[in-house]
Amino acid sequence: MKNYKHIIWDWNGTLLNDVDYSKNIINRILDKNDLPKLSLQRYREIFTFPVQDYYITAGLDFSKTSFEVLGKDFIDDYESKKLTCSLYDNAVEILSLIHEKGITQSVLSAYLHENLVKILDHYSLTKYFDYINGLDNIYAGSKVHLGLKLIEEINLPGKEVLFIGDTLHDADVAKAMGVDCVLIANGHQVKDRLISGHNKVFNDLTDLKNYLSLDNNVNNKL
Repeated sequence: MKNYKHIIWDWNGTLLNDVDYSKNIINRILDKNDLPKLSLQRYREIFTFPVQDYYITAGLDFSKTSFEVLGKDFIDDYESKKLTCSLYDNAVEILSLIHEKGITQSVLSAYLHENLVKILDHYSLTKYFDYINGLDNIYAGSKVHLGLKLIEEINLPGKEVLFIGDTLHDADVAKAMGVDCVLIANGHQVKDRLISGHNKVFNDLTDLKNYLSLDNNVNNKL
């Protein structure tokens, strides 16, 4: 196992289990527009970045209601009960074990930055991260530019940095940054899609923990 010196985490669908919650919100929007609802499987099959692309695949017509209006509707609904979402099993344990080994960590997310800061604080996770990076808008577009800025701030060779996410966009961001990447397959995209575009895919954080050889012996190296 390579000796990583910094770990970059995606947030939604990687550490925070908001997949079903997000599916239910888009279904309410679809229902208001007289469109068929998505099963969880179908949602995870079509979800992508930028999110406006999966809105189109779901059947939403921006000539009738703009993406800006639909996106705001989604976020307003999302923010109202987001704290009902839970962290994935082993999320806190893995963050803690990595932190105890003296390896720095960061969050790189397409979530609005100020909301990202607040929700990390709510779940008492801020202490684990040296860098917290979210977008400056609510529309969940690309985060490549944030990644490029972050890798400059980290100031480490790409081979010493690992990006952990749940979508092919995370893999694209990692590639642009020149860092290693692993994807977790119980987030916003189905495993088949992840495997089709990336070669390191794990079922869940438990598998990731085993891959990283993490245990309670803080002397082990990643």
